[in-house]
Amino acid sequence: MLLVYTHKITPRVTYTFKHICKRILGIEVLFTSKVEDFIAHDSLKMSYTKQPLSNELFIRSNELLFETGLSDIDINVQQWENTKGFFATGERSDLPFDVFAASFYLLSRYEEYLPHVKDDYGRFLASESLAFENKFLHQPVVDIWAYKLKDVLKLRFPDYEFPKRQYKIQPVIDVPMAYYFKYKGLLRTIGGTLNELRRLQLKQLYSRYSVLFGFKRDPYDTFKWIIRKQKQHPFKFMVLFLIGDYSTYDKNINTNKKEFVSLIKSVADYCDVGLKASYFSLNDISILKKEKNKMESTTHTDLKAVRHSFSKLNLPTSYRNLVELEIHQDFTMGYINTLGFRAGTCTPFQFYDLDYEVQTPLQINPYHCLDFALLKYNSQLDKTEHLQKIINEVKAVNGTFTTVFHNYTFSDLERWKGFRSLFNLILKSAE
Repeated sequence: MLLVYTHKITPRVTYTFKHICKRILGIEVLFTSKVEDFIAHDSLKMSYTKQPLSNELFIRSNELLFETGLSDIDINVQQWENTKGFFATGERSDLPFDVFAASFYLLSRYEEYLPHVKDDYGRFLASESLAFENKFLHQPVVDIWAYKLKDVLKLRFPDYEFPKRQYKIQPVIDVPMAYYFKYKGLLRTIGGTLNELRRLQLKQLYSRYSVLFGFKRDPYDTFKWIIRKQKQHPFKFMVLFLIGDYSTYDKNINTNKKEFVSLIKSVADYCDVGLKASYFSLNDISILKKEKNKMESTTHTDLKAVRHSFSKLNLPTSYRNLVELEIHQDFTMGYINTLGFRAGTCTPFQFYDLDYEVQTPLQINPYHCLDFALLKYNSQLDKTEHLQKIINEVKAVNGTFTTVFHNYTFSDLERWKGFRSLFNLILKSAE
């Protein structure tokens, strides 16, 4: 157990140390403001304050973990061996940067509360982030910093046996539209037919009626393949179904159709099943509650996880709504068109509400690769190379690689050609 001496024990201090020490390094951590308790402790210990007490392991603290609310922070990012660091500490500190304050800045998504440019959907852009501007978005820096702390602890406490964690993967399958042609209802089928005739999309029209008359499988119906893959692996896929009402943004099958209900239940027999929250539920907790209840009545289990439509987050409201509805896991934290680590970590972490200064029960599972982000690479070789690079980054710190693919990603459609082999590459990385 690690004992940390600090001049003031704040929610920010306990939150950040627990993520770095307990979740990443597997070390229990306790805090004290009493010098005599610190001196008496005969195992791992360090001080996190302005000045060292004596010659103990010492990391000079930045003010960030002792403040409340938001302030305009001047951040100077510098090279640090194989990575980057910020919040420099000075000569007497055992680490050149305050990794705890820097980690809190990234984990709490501090920068997303500050004024920034959003895209057309109101999303926080990767290009607006500190990590992108300073070229460390491709690294799980929080985990890398944790291992640097571990190295310093090992030097001071060579006899201590540090636990080792294993590299894991968390495949997420997002299902915004279970079928492209089937079970859409008469009006939507007629509308689609007329649209294809008007645009002379005769090949698509042929495909539509080949599917409707049972001659071909629906292009989005890849669920047998997904279940077959799940059966080959001990870890569970997380499959998230959109069951919200039809709208401009959400166009899935009507949940009253027994075929759709049957599909969700059959997938739930093999995989973990969660909710893809509709676009309009993002700002309306009553819609989210209705969708949560509908999913629970379909699966007859408590809702495990949620992912928001279009990877959109309105911080802190989106996460507060999940907390209020007692939903414990989220899979929305990531960038839609850029590979990397939005929160700087490849370890699931708790949502910290900066307005209320409290750690919540909501576990955020940041994803590091969305299938759309791979489309910008032209060749299959480029896609494979960039995917392998990000897998290697996570493997280097024995983290959890979370990836989001869609059900249609595994189809035979030209746009998604080769994506099955990319998914297989991810699955094989855990073997």
